[in-house]
Amino acid sequence: MTPDLGEYYVRETSEDARLTRSAHGKLEFLRTQELVRRAVTGTRMRVLDVGGGTGVHARWLAAEGHSVHVVDPVASHVEAAAAIAGVTAELGDARNLTCPDDGADVVLLLGPLYHLIDRDDRAQALAEARRVLRPGGMLFAAAISRYLPVLETGTTGRLTGQMSPSVEAVIATGRYDGHLGFVSAHFHTADELRDELHAAGMHDVSVYGVEGPAWPALDVAGVQEFDARLDAALRCARMVEEDPLLINASAHFLAVARL
Repeated sequence: MTPDLGEYYVRETSEDARLTRSAHGKLEFLRTQELVRRAVTGTRMRVLDVGGGTGVHARWLAAEGHSVHVVDPVASHVEAAAAIAGVTAELGDARNLTCPDDGADVVLLLGPLYHLIDRDDRAQALAEARRVLRPGGMLFAAAISRYLPVLETGTTGRLTGQMSPSVEAVIATGRYDGHLGFVSAHFHTADELRDELHAAGMHDVSVYGVEGPAWPALDVAGVQEFDARLDAALRCARMVEEDPLLINASAHFLAVARL
């Protein structure tokens, strides 16, 4: 874990706050639940939530009867996740899991891939996820779209001449330098995420746009308008969730694959 990552999640925010403080964060949370539930149809699944933070997703999965174990590099996150009923947690690294081979029915990588800037590190995290999955098990891997910065800053009026080179660099390379307040990270295209999962030996890979193209408008309207606009935003996201011409307009992707 890099020092700026630990500082950001301890001092600046938490996954719980990120998914509730903005309109597009609330939409991301609802759509992530929807996409995971759509694929996880069994009961009492062994879920390994890698990079699971304070347990924002572990909480609802455990409440629905699954056995959830969180792995996270931030000690305060592990403590918070372990306090949730039905959830266990440990300090750990996505690239070196303690879980035994074939020990999980489902692996969630809902944060590690964008925090692992080097492709070799992402490949190692995916290899570890593959190792711990049972045959036929499911992997859910999230990524941030390269087009998030240009859509966000262009919609909110923050895309200045000074900021433009940084935004253009993200689109061209995926390397995000923190110019919008987040830590340095790697931002994907949908095709890049799909290719990385195929390279890791995963099968039946589907990549979904999580929020769809309406998310910047939700943020401009504000949280107070969220409930009134939610139904339309959800319909929009579902309608084009795999559309190759619009998928990259989502702020996040979710890849779903089987071993």
